[in-house]
Amino acid sequence: QVSLAESGGGLVLAGGSLTLSCTATGNTANYNARAWYRQAPGKSRDVVALVASGGYSQYADSVKDRFSIFRDNAKNTVYLQMRNLLPEDMAFYYCNIGNVRSGDYYPGDSWGQGTLVAVFS
Repeated sequence: QVSLAESGGGLVLAGGSLTLSCTATGNTANYNARAWYRQAPGKSRDVVALVASGGYSQYADSVKDRFSIFRDNAKNTVYLQMRNLLPEDMAFYYCNIGNVRSGDYYPGDSWGQGTLVAVFS
């Protein structure tokens, strides 16, 4: 069983920056990747960025060149650095631990409680 805890959300003006953190506790040995998802009201929960063992990373088109995902394995923590935030980035952000196989991400069952990113223009 893995527990995930996100932090770092908040209120920011458009064009601003935030960095989210997600720390995993428990047995993470069976997983090789971490991902950030986001969900706006009335919308589906979609993957924003993922990072796998060896440094492989992938981003949604809408956040490429603005968001960076990186991990600190010693702290079992993954970060999402968000720059030049837009109003359409406003959502609850969730982290997940899963596996990348043949280029596809397979999410695990554990989710954090989410952290709200609110962007105003």
